[in-house]
Amino acid sequence: MPFFLGMQAAAMNVSKLARTDLNLLVALQVLLEERSVSRAASRMAITQPAMSKTLARLREAFNDPLFVRSKRGIQPTPRAESLASELENILGSIEDLLMEGDFLPQAYQGEVTIAISEYVGLSLLPSLAGRLQSLAPKLRVKTITRVEGQLEQLASGELDFAIQIERPAYGPEYRIQPLGSSPLAIFVRRDHPLVDTGLSTETLLNYPTINLYISDRENLESTIQDRYRQVFGTAGMVETSHLLTALEILRETNYTLLCPAYLTRNDAATRDVVALPLPAEEATVIDYVLVAHERTQRSPLHQWLWNEIIDTVRNMRMRTVHRG
Repeated sequence: MPFFLGMQAAAMNVSKLARTDLNLLVALQVLLEERSVSRAASRMAITQPAMSKTLARLREAFNDPLFVRSKRGIQPTPRAESLASELENILGSIEDLLMEGDFLPQAYQGEVTIAISEYVGLSLLPSLAGRLQSLAPKLRVKTITRVEGQLEQLASGELDFAIQIERPAYGPEYRIQPLGSSPLAIFVRRDHPLVDTGLSTETLLNYPTINLYISDRENLESTIQDRYRQVFGTAGMVETSHLLTALEILRETNYTLLCPAYLTRNDAATRDVVALPLPAEEATVIDYVLVAHERTQRSPLHQWLWNEIIDTVRNMRMRTVHRG
């Protein structure tokens, strides 16, 4: 069959459905269950004559008597019996479609996509993944570290969440949840000359820097890298989007890296690396937020995961306080 003919046939089927009162299927299901016009009318909260008219419409729609009278009420014809085998499932599916239903994390098998920088992911994702493994073992979480136009992608559905440095302003269509703040620090190898000489704007100018890529920086007032270049200049630079690569470079060279101080909590990643506080006149704190678009606000999955991310961050901060 030519493609356009197949398309025409599909359109004709839709047209037929549009002219059909689907409430008739509900009435048919009730008639099959009650085997009585009067009892079916009572369940449908209509009069018996109205139910008889509905049965007449059903007979016309299916071109079959559907029911015949008997001493016990009405009995289905073979055609009605064949419909009964599928009708309950069809109506059940329609009911599920119209009802929000309960969200069951243990059974959910879908996927969500989160934009998150590598240094935030290194700190947050191990705890979050452990939590999700227990609560939603079939959930697939996809994280993207290099993604531009995050707000636009949240609106279009390409992203479900973004964890990012807070912007100066967000549109009213975005949900924002503060996750915490961190001062910036200069990361160097443990035996770097700056460890002994002390850190100042002047001494920092003598050493090359690592420029750690951050997505969407053109949409922010300032980023870690921009701040670094503006304030300190550079004697040389390596740019990378891979945090672990940057840390390996630090361990082997005299390069420096401007990064959130909280990264020192990951002992394995920062082995043989130390964080030096910025000079007082250059001290900077960055704020992180969880962002989602209003299109997901009524989604049970998204609301559940939104709360799980927030709770994970809260628990991590409590552990840090207790450890400190």
